[in-house]
Amino acid sequence: MTKKNSQKKGNSKEDKLLAHTEDGKDQFLTTNQGVRVNDNQNSLKAGERGPSLLEDFILREKITHFDHERIPERIVHARGAGAHGVFKLYDSLSKYTKAGFLTDTARETSVFVRFSTVAGSRGSTDLARDVRGFAVKFYTDEGVFDLVGNNIPVFFIQDAMKFPDLIHAVKPEPHNEIPQAASAHDTFWDFVSLMPESAHMVLWTMSDRAIPRSFRMMEGFGVHTFRLVNEEGKSTFVKFHWKPLLGMHSVAWDEAQKISGRDPDFHRRDLWEAIESGDFPEWELGVQLIDEADEHKFPFDLLDPTKIVPEELVPVQKVGKLTLNRNPDNFFAETEQVAFHPGHVVPGIDFTNDPLLQGRLFSYTDTQLSRLGSPNFHEIPINRSIAPVHNNQRDGHMRQTINKGVTSYQPNSLGGGCPYQAMIADGGFSSYPERIDANKVRDRSESFSDHFSQATLFYNSQSAYEQQHIIEAYSFELSKVNYPHIRKRVLGLLSAIDKSLATAVASYLGMEVPEELEKPINEGIPADADKSKYEPRQVKQKSATSPALSMANTIKDSIATRKIAFLLANGADADELTTVKKALEEAGAVVEVIAPRIGDIPLSEGTTTAKHSFLTASSVLFDAVFIPGGKSSIESLKAEPDALLFVNEAYRHCKAIALSGDAKDFLSATSLANAKEDPGLIVQQNDLGTLAKHFIKAISQHRVWERETKRKVPA
Repeated sequence: MTKKNSQKKGNSKEDKLLAHTEDGKDQFLTTNQGVRVNDNQNSLKAGERGPSLLEDFILREKITHFDHERIPERIVHARGAGAHGVFKLYDSLSKYTKAGFLTDTARETSVFVRFSTVAGSRGSTDLARDVRGFAVKFYTDEGVFDLVGNNIPVFFIQDAMKFPDLIHAVKPEPHNEIPQAASAHDTFWDFVSLMPESAHMVLWTMSDRAIPRSFRMMEGFGVHTFRLVNEEGKSTFVKFHWKPLLGMHSVAWDEAQKISGRDPDFHRRDLWEAIESGDFPEWELGVQLIDEADEHKFPFDLLDPTKIVPEELVPVQKVGKLTLNRNPDNFFAETEQVAFHPGHVVPGIDFTNDPLLQGRLFSYTDTQLSRLGSPNFHEIPINRSIAPVHNNQRDGHMRQTINKGVTSYQPNSLGGGCPYQAMIADGGFSSYPERIDANKVRDRSESFSDHFSQATLFYNSQSAYEQQHIIEAYSFELSKVNYPHIRKRVLGLLSAIDKSLATAVASYLGMEVPEELEKPINEGIPADADKSKYEPRQVKQKSATSPALSMANTIKDSIATRKIAFLLANGADADELTTVKKALEEAGAVVEVIAPRIGDIPLSEGTTTAKHSFLTASSVLFDAVFIPGGKSSIESLKAEPDALLFVNEAYRHCKAIALSGDAKDFLSATSLANAKEDPGLIVQQNDLGTLAKHFIKAISQHRVWERETKRKVPA
């Protein structure tokens, strides 16, 4: 390249600044000030064996940066995974909002999404029984909009005043920092047993929703009721939903505990690998729209964050699609430093008086100041608005913008009055003029006092196997509680939800269900309050069940991205392997071979490659199991204890299992030798086409959960 050409390309200050974001390929090693480094192996010393010198600015810069590479982790949602993507609108919502990304169907809005667990530290397992965060940052033309939600549509508490108490209770106990990422301990259950308002949310967390199969197979919710505001200034209440195109699926609790040991990064890995392989995760954005005139027509309060709006009362309208199509380039710079805030809204979206939401509007800014160390966290690349930013805010720790001019105030004349205020017609944000005329009080509305009706609705809406999972979850958690009076209080709350639920849990605990709730109901009642106002009550719901609340009613028509384990050894039948493998892969599944050792495995004809051995693989990391025939292969597997455990465990966790040809003989060595007819256990000796067809159908059903009620298989 000539000198003249080199000046034309990459020689402007803008080009040089952009080079800072490059990966360093074909570049010299430099300090953070751009000084090229001659020796990155040795510190500066007084002689080869002498003391290091204070003047070694390269060493000091490198060590100082290393010492400060870790920032305080999030108090909640510390463990997460994220990805970039796009949002595309199906139908304009201009009747309800003036937000451009919700009205212009020609736009494609860039997003960054972070999924997380709530209670655990950054080093905890992905498979803890926990709420999952589902936070979406929309980089819209009007500014950043953050939809900061969860995979459960309600929350534990009604007022932000109780949030520190909730988190203190669910975190590891302060005297011994145990247990990590778990709610099965004394302080959590002590707290929620004294807070009846948490009953609905606790039921959700004891359900299969709290142990999802993957981030890609869980719903997301905005939790709170927000407002949409249109060009005419008319407000409509809105609840936000994310509906996964793969459907909602979970793992078994025993399976979740074993995954935590086998691969604590299970959800992170699943998300990363799906995107890398081009199987982009997708969700549809749904909205429940409620006219202001209908605010009080429901048997619950729209502003109560412990309540849902049942889809049978207000259908969810699907208005757009979210697609995650790019993994982060750097976990720390993007996933760890991304800063979400429910107060990041754009014109056309506004708040309600939900008391939990109101507290979050303060808390999130305060949290980012602590975590990211500066009011300039919005200048970190992952947090930057794509809309131009112009204001008179200046300076501060780690300021990146170089502001010009003499004015840092407004109004001004020296700067020509700039930057100037925007008219509403020019896109200026204007808060919805809700009328407020009330006394200042520390209180809550009596309409917030129904703590059990929707918990009952949720439980009644679950399938039989989902109800059994809830019973077992409560029994597991309460068995970890050391204080009988806490367990008794919880049983009292459960009896207010459903007597059969309380009785079943009490049976596991060897206890009796109390005849009535303990008094006082809530030790957190304000000292001078009218306690009768805080008495939990049941309000009759308009429907006894809501099918949308059961994961049994989810999408079950695809095996796309499902991971299928092929168990085999030397001499496996090549035709059976390749035929079934082809059918599964054509249906979108991922096939991985597991054998006594990794590497090339000789078949009846040719070879295949085993990615895993029984030493590194486990059934809990796969969705289904196939065993091809071949006498020598089957004899080897029958003598392999880990292969027997693999199949027994997969059966116990209700997964589809298929065997072809001679593989039928393998069952005689397992605990399934006398297994009854089962739609998830497919044995075909000759017809591979039929086997593949039935196997694909069984996998698409996710699990044969009914298997649990018939026979427990040791694993």
